[in-house]
Amino acid sequence: MTDAETATTTAPAETADAAPATPGAVPPPTTTKPGRRSRRGGRLQAVLLAFPVPIVFVLVWQLGVVYEWVLPFGIQMGFLPYPLEVAQTLLGYAIPAFGDDAFAGKLWPDLGASVLRVLSGFLLASVLGIVLGVIMGRSYVVNSLFDPFINLFRPIPATAWVPLVALIIGVGDQSTIFLITLSAFFPIVLGAASGARQVPPRLLEASRMLGAGRLQQLAGVVVPAAAPAIVNGLRVGLGLAWVVLVLGETVGVDTGLGATITMARNIVRTDLIVAGMICIGLAGFLSDRLLSLVFRLAFRGRPLVK
Repeated sequence: MTDAETATTTAPAETADAAPATPGAVPPPTTTKPGRRSRRGGRLQAVLLAFPVPIVFVLVWQLGVVYEWVLPFGIQMGFLPYPLEVAQTLLGYAIPAFGDDAFAGKLWPDLGASVLRVLSGFLLASVLGIVLGVIMGRSYVVNSLFDPFINLFRPIPATAWVPLVALIIGVGDQSTIFLITLSAFFPIVLGAASGARQVPPRLLEASRMLGAGRLQQLAGVVVPAAAPAIVNGLRVGLGLAWVVLVLGETVGVDTGLGATITMARNIVRTDLIVAGMICIGLAGFLSDRLLSLVFRLAFRGRPLVK
């Protein structure tokens, strides 16, 4: 066979190999998942972006203490402890072997007591706030009855309630849980009412056409549709629960993060005060992440939380 015949014979095969795929052809399956890869890259980027601001904050803190800066509002940074001193105190507060005072290893009992109080008050506020808020959002009469009352008491700070609570309840766990419940209740009930009020009417009409009753509409249509607003209210309420915790643990409580901060103030231990503040901040952050995770698992596929 000559070279020309060979070229003529192989030309059709090469042409067939180079021919483009037909419009109806199914592409071969790919092993990579760009969506999952992009989500992982986004999470990694979010984690990396979370470090610069705290690092700069600690550097400014260190320099402010060294050079005794005076910031606006008369903040004298020279009275603050050094970051390394706070880290050592926090380590001794968590691990008895690294502490040499009465607060060594006291973190875990304090944290457990504080978490129990926050959880008790927050759960009670959640049940009351979600139930009442959903009913207020769907009932003009109930909303007219409770909305003025709620907005009358909502601006009253928790500090104003402390003397009255001490008289009618006393001091201790019950008064602390009451203050936490009261503070977390208002954002939860307002969030639930706002979400229930904005449920599309077509969803309710469709449920009525399918024969759903009043309670079935509230549980099966209104609550899922109002879930984003309810979740936002719960997150705000949980944050306020940790804020009010310190106030509730200042009197009549021996164990808790707020009680330790109060005792540290009385003995002028600024390093322990800052360590306690860091513990409360971390506990509040982790509880918020846990709450978001629970709702992401419960409402998988719905854009509720980030």
